[in-house]
Amino acid sequence: MEEVQFSQNANKIRSDPKIIVCIPAYNEEKNIANIVKSARNHADEVIVCDDGSSDNTSSLAKQEGALVINHTKNSGYGKTVRTLFQVALERNGDIIVTIDSDGQHDPEQIPTVIEPLLKSGFDIVIGSRFIESKGNLKVPLYRSFGIKTITKFTKQASFRNLTDAQSGFRGYTRHALEALNLIQDGMQISTEILLSAKSKKLSITEVPITISYDVDKSSTHNFLSHGISVLFSVIQFISLRHPLIFYGIPGVALLIVSGYFAYNMN
Repeated sequence: MEEVQFSQNANKIRSDPKIIVCIPAYNEEKNIANIVKSARNHADEVIVCDDGSSDNTSSLAKQEGALVINHTKNSGYGKTVRTLFQVALERNGDIIVTIDSDGQHDPEQIPTVIEPLLKSGFDIVIGSRFIESKGNLKVPLYRSFGIKTITKFTKQASFRNLTDAQSGFRGYTRHALEALNLIQDGMQISTEILLSAKSKKLSITEVPITISYDVDKSSTHNFLSHGISVLFSVIQFISLRHPLIFYGIPGVALLIVSGYFAYNMN
């Protein structure tokens, strides 16, 4: 990808790395057992963070051999992901993979996601549904438009060749998670990770994945409110990182316009 700088993480990952798959979950009793079972085929450990579910998500995940961390109440996707990252680091994970619990992602593609971490020295890998057309065939039009719009804004403040800034199917090295300083509790964390990765000069790439929307309750989040909140977070980041551009140029433009009208009124 453009602007990638290798951090030589391949030398920092031991020859027999511990791979941990992290699964954020909220009321996913229909899908969680199959996802955990499949993920265990490609990981040394699977961790599920149950974000205050009212169904049998936790017990079903435990039955399939996952370590389950429970939030006492629903705290948000971002808080759940941060909990998973913290626990994965505490359990000495070398490679950490996040995958959604609603059945959209295929755990059998975990090796595809982690390969660039192990063989090419990248810090972060994103599973993109837009690199190959076959991964994009069943994405609903409104989702495709929204995701691509958010990605365009995110690219301006992070990595210019991104195609899927909202994918939850990602791989991280331990080095990457230790470098990130995350605070978001909501869905904005997906973008926050990329913005923080850019500021920390981490290397990133994307690999093609397929995604299925032929699942019940494929999302528990209102896509419009999610999109608006993410866009605001990106704009806020840009304003803090480039205050002269964000505030200075519009300020000068307004000053010129006001001067023009003041001159012509005299």
